[in-house]
Amino acid sequence: MPFDNSYARLPEKFFERINPVKVKKPKLIRVNRELADYMDFILPASEAEMADIFSGNKLIHGTEPIAQVYAGHQFGHFVPRLGDGRAVLLGEFVNEKELRFDIQLKGSGQTRFSRNGDGRSPLGPVIREYIISEAMFRLGIPTTRSLAMVSTGENVFREEELPGAVLTRVAASHIRVGTFEYFASRSDHEGIKILADYTINRHYPDLINTEKPYVGLLEKVCAVQAKLVARWMRIGFIHGVMNTDNTTVSGETIDYGPCAFMDSYDPSTVFSSIDRYGRYAYASQPSIAQWNMAGFAGCLLPLLHKDEAKAKEIGEKTVEQFRDFFKEEYFTEMSSKLGIEHSDESSIALLNDLLEIMHKEKTDFTLSFRRLSQILKGNSDSFLSLFSNREPFEKWISDWKTDLEDKEINPTDAIRTMERSNPAYIPRNHQVEKAISAAVYSNDLSYTDKLLQVLRNPYDENPEFEAYLNPPEPSEKVYQTFCGT
Repeated sequence: MPFDNSYARLPEKFFERINPVKVKKPKLIRVNRELADYMDFILPASEAEMADIFSGNKLIHGTEPIAQVYAGHQFGHFVPRLGDGRAVLLGEFVNEKELRFDIQLKGSGQTRFSRNGDGRSPLGPVIREYIISEAMFRLGIPTTRSLAMVSTGENVFREEELPGAVLTRVAASHIRVGTFEYFASRSDHEGIKILADYTINRHYPDLINTEKPYVGLLEKVCAVQAKLVARWMRIGFIHGVMNTDNTTVSGETIDYGPCAFMDSYDPSTVFSSIDRYGRYAYASQPSIAQWNMAGFAGCLLPLLHKDEAKAKEIGEKTVEQFRDFFKEEYFTEMSSKLGIEHSDESSIALLNDLLEIMHKEKTDFTLSFRRLSQILKGNSDSFLSLFSNREPFEKWISDWKTDLEDKEINPTDAIRTMERSNPAYIPRNHQVEKAISAAVYSNDLSYTDKLLQVLRNPYDENPEFEAYLNPPEPSEKVYQTFCGT
């Protein structure tokens, strides 16, 4: 296997060299053959050998397992050392196209960063991450992905005794804002520079020969984070734990613990059981992302300019640009939900008016936008039937149609834009919980498989999957989601 473990060649202070802790009785649950094909990763012929590899019982030749160290602001409070407490980075797989993939095992046992945790994962969080990360990929959101799930044959103890499992996660890298914070908190300027140079070489090589590569790095990371969060907002995704240790410099979504998708539209929606004050609510995600970027800028200050005051000025000015980056991305993403590819003042006003009405009516975010295109197909009732009070929507529809006409956007083009921006299927919370419950308590993976099949083409409606379009019944609603640890 072609591994080139560049991160493992950094100084030892960046990680701990450690092998995964072997498990008692590994069994392959599922493997993502499509992802393996995309990576050019050759899977073993037997499920038993795949189980050994993806549990960590057998190491592939060329891997150099490490646990990465990082710090992080968790709910605004700084923790000076976190690190991979239940994960091991096996190595970096490089295919013939020179695409580089981190391959990491989650739930692979204790490391020196475990902070008294057992280093293991229950089956439920593994299934959750597999389903949602693959759904996010299909929805067009930058994300880590899942290559395999393996049961361990051992139980783990949380509030109850649960079956254990290991997830194989694939990422562009696992470099986080928190990785920079680890070295910055120690005033390790050498470590910051090594990490910044490594990040530029790996993710932003166009900056290598520029006059101000570190300013460029800050700008690039601000831009990719703005784009990422704007895309989350378009699909109603709530990350749940936007800590700096869960903020990648590559711009990928990482960590699918207490994340969830909004049902009824409410900008203050929170699901995470540990987010008691709504810090990471749906509407707060842009401001938190900018806050995280300010933390990133603080780490880079020694590289931005030799003069401290000038460095702060450069950092503040760059982070201030985040708001402009985000607004442009957000209104482009959200205007496309109305069939308008290029946002302007009128489309922004229309969007805000619609969201205000949806909030008052408590209508389902995904289904409302999906049915909006039916109006242009001559079926207004499909959309209006979602609401108890039709009057404000009828007025809004008239204004919207007028705006499309003024912009000379014909209905066919608007419908095409809307149907590729408004998913029919998302991993609704109640469906994900049903899949997890069946797997954990009944050893039944049929619902997981069905849900993955439905989510494979989220923008294409299929009559066979009609039940998956609908929001939860009152008895099915999920009000809280939980961290896997």
